[in-house]
Amino acid sequence: MHPRMMKRAGETDERLFAVAAWRDTPYFSDAERAALALAECVTRMADRADPVPDAVWDEAARHYDERALADLVVPISSCGSRRSTCGTG
Repeated sequence: MHPRMMKRAGETDERLFAVAAWRDTPYFSDAERAALALAECVTRMADRADPVPDAVWDEAARHYDERALADLVVPISSCGSRRSTCGTG
């Protein structure tokens, strides 16, 4: 989701600005951190022999059921594939 849309939906500047440093900020819940770690792995699959380590997947599965995981992974992978096919990744 675009940051402007997120702001309209009530997201704070602190959280929007902190996404790039999500590991080092206090603004995200454990579930959000699990989703961010999963997103990071999925969008960097070509960089790693083990693209999504079991520990990352298991942590995400602790917070999200199968449907919610699918709702996370499909748009994340779509974003990652657009970046790589457009040469912007």
